[in-house]
Amino acid sequence: MKTGLLFDLDGTLLDTLEDLLDATNHALTQHGFPLRTLEQLRAVVGNGAANQIRKSLPPETPEERVAQVLATYKAYYAEHCQIKTGPYPGIPAALEALAKKYPIAIVSNKPDAAVKALCADWFPGIYALGEQAGLPRKPAPDMVYRAMEAIGAKSCIYIGDSEVDILTAQNAHVPCLTVTWGFRDEGQLLESGARTLCHAPANLINTIEEMIHGQ
Repeated sequence: MKTGLLFDLDGTLLDTLEDLLDATNHALTQHGFPLRTLEQLRAVVGNGAANQIRKSLPPETPEERVAQVLATYKAYYAEHCQIKTGPYPGIPAALEALAKKYPIAIVSNKPDAAVKALCADWFPGIYALGEQAGLPRKPAPDMVYRAMEAIGAKSCIYIGDSEVDILTAQNAHVPCLTVTWGFRDEGQLLESGARTLCHAPANLINTIEEMIHGQ
């Protein structure tokens, strides 16, 4: 059985940061909180919408207020997730080529409805899984196992751009390929335990092939 390829979405396949910022700032404005900058948001994305909103609010914010802001954020983002978002250059061609040889899935901590909507537009035909009730989100390995089962893969390489993805792969006991064009810089990734790096989408296919044939 062929090795599966499991991709993170935000910061790995799609540059979603500006839409995430606009949705976050819309929610913050609606509830009277200060706005965030692009770099402030960059540091807190990747571990689910709830974590993103919680870390965008003052630390003393009560949980019920966090929940209110999160609800506003989710409703707005669901309707505005495609305004400034698009794939990194070279990603569509790389996925198309890889899909001819390997089963592929996309696994994201973004809410499942947004994941499916984005992937249906940008990566049609590829199994996509987002955060949903009853399924622990990354870095728990559950989403990885669910996606592997869905695409019929007994083994996989996990491809992502953050410390959450590195830890997810470790927890799932699968190899990790870490890309450097996403939301974290190379120093952060190395400190988080990244071992195999890919610096450009144009190198993605060759790097994956080297990892598979070196296993």
